[in-house]
Amino acid sequence: MTGMLPAPMGPTERGWRWTALAEVGLLVLLFFAVGGAPPPGINEAHYLALAKNFWQPNWCDTDPFIASSKTHLVFHATFGALTQVATLPAAAWIGRLLGWAMLAVALRGLTRTVCDLPYACLAVAAIWIAGVQQFNLSGEWVIGGIEAKVPAYAFVLLALTQLALGNWSRVWPWLGIASAFHVLVGGWTVLAAMFAYLVVGRQSSLPRAQIFPLALGGAIALIGLWPALLTSQANDPRDASLAAHIYTYWRLPHHLLPSAFSGRAYLLHLVSVSLTLGAAWPLRREPRFRGLFWVLVGCLGIAACGLAIGLLPKLAPTIAAKLLRYYWFRPTDALTPLTLGLAIVTHCQQRAAIGANDTAANLGNPRDWGAWAAVAPASVVLLALPLFVQGGLSLPEGVRSGPSNRESVKVQRQAYQDWRETCEWIRRTMPRDEILITPRHQQTFKWFAERAEVVNWKDIPQDAPSMVGWHHRFTEIFPQRLGTVRTTIRYPDLVQFRSRYGVRFMVVDRRAVGPSLPLVQIYPPVSPAAGSHFEKHYAVYRLP
Repeated sequence: MTGMLPAPMGPTERGWRWTALAEVGLLVLLFFAVGGAPPPGINEAHYLALAKNFWQPNWCDTDPFIASSKTHLVFHATFGALTQVATLPAAAWIGRLLGWAMLAVALRGLTRTVCDLPYACLAVAAIWIAGVQQFNLSGEWVIGGIEAKVPAYAFVLLALTQLALGNWSRVWPWLGIASAFHVLVGGWTVLAAMFAYLVVGRQSSLPRAQIFPLALGGAIALIGLWPALLTSQANDPRDASLAAHIYTYWRLPHHLLPSAFSGRAYLLHLVSVSLTLGAAWPLRREPRFRGLFWVLVGCLGIAACGLAIGLLPKLAPTIAAKLLRYYWFRPTDALTPLTLGLAIVTHCQQRAAIGANDTAANLGNPRDWGAWAAVAPASVVLLALPLFVQGGLSLPEGVRSGPSNRESVKVQRQAYQDWRETCEWIRRTMPRDEILITPRHQQTFKWFAERAEVVNWKDIPQDAPSMVGWHHRFTEIFPQRLGTVRTTIRYPDLVQFRSRYGVRFMVVDRRAVGPSLPLVQIYPPVSPAAGSHFEKHYAVYRLP
């Protein structure tokens, strides 16, 4: 009847909802334990600075990186809006919590699809995070600061849930959204999922039924793909080739170039792949797991192609550089430990079911075995925590960024405090359109000072002409003859920098360049009583 109140929830439904909320909440707490270091975290100073400029075009617009082409438009338009209603640190925290909540909901749904053990998602999360952090091949990570790939992975998990259920027509739109946020995270998963569909999906869902969902997913993905395609274009083919060399061989070989990966990384990743295949192979015919198994095989195939391309640099270095730019090893880094976690909890459930059938008469209620089996996921979490907990124990990124890793924590903390004070002084006293030369090893100048930099090692533009210009600036400001941390202080060079880049001031780390320079020091103030003020790790000088 119209107007009747809904029937009250029964105890089973109410308990299920509370369990779901508890699982999601505990997952978010686990993610906080892993990635809860003070902002800015990994890539946050990079992504959120671009996002702030996306919404506020005059912010740091004299910075060559900030002014370059932007590829992650969906992230900037959504999570980036937080920078307009909150400070950068607050925007980072809100973005992290939103991203972690998305991952938690999606991971819980995927785990419940393949395994109905309570709180098994915690074990999957622990294995996934520890596996990504300790057994990656190319430096991939999932839980940390907020950036475009965090929501992208959440939508990948939603797609994998539909894949496990056999709802293939729902897989492609979810992956389209993932690709819109991060074209490589979503795009590689699309290829792996297509491979899985060809192996096991055609039996339950006809190819013609996939045409519209694929077209819809592709249309959504174009939102992220189109800006990436535009940035890969160059009017001068020489710029495109040089940019590929810079990106693959000079700036990011640790992520892209197989010959740059350590033997230890190969060994650990091989162990991870072997364990995962061993755990997943017996489940390859399970209705809820077989699709996931073949997605994993597809990811391994993508990595194998990357290894094959990695043999080309000596024969065709330019072609190899252009092909290796696409992070061929990201899928296996991220999805191998995820599959391992899902396989382990699935085996736990099967063992629990067998034990319940064998001993139900002796123990009474077979559902008691569900509670006992939940001990296994909890044990995995407790054992894995020491491998990756860092949130409350880590120093901020700025503390860890120094010319030497051999300093004590006390010295690093003091250096960090000095860095914050220097940036704050610049933010308060210098014009908004000022551009400065900054220390080579730091990544957070724009975050704290909100002023432009001539060049920054972390902030490499994505379009070819800007990338070439970035490389030229970097090798000028930090010539190789001075090592990896020192900037040039030659008068003729500094005069040219002032004329060419409009830069009037230089921030230096005295641990790298010494206690004083033959330049006018404007911060910290120098007085006869204070001497050189070498107790301050950073100083600002006026260029000649």
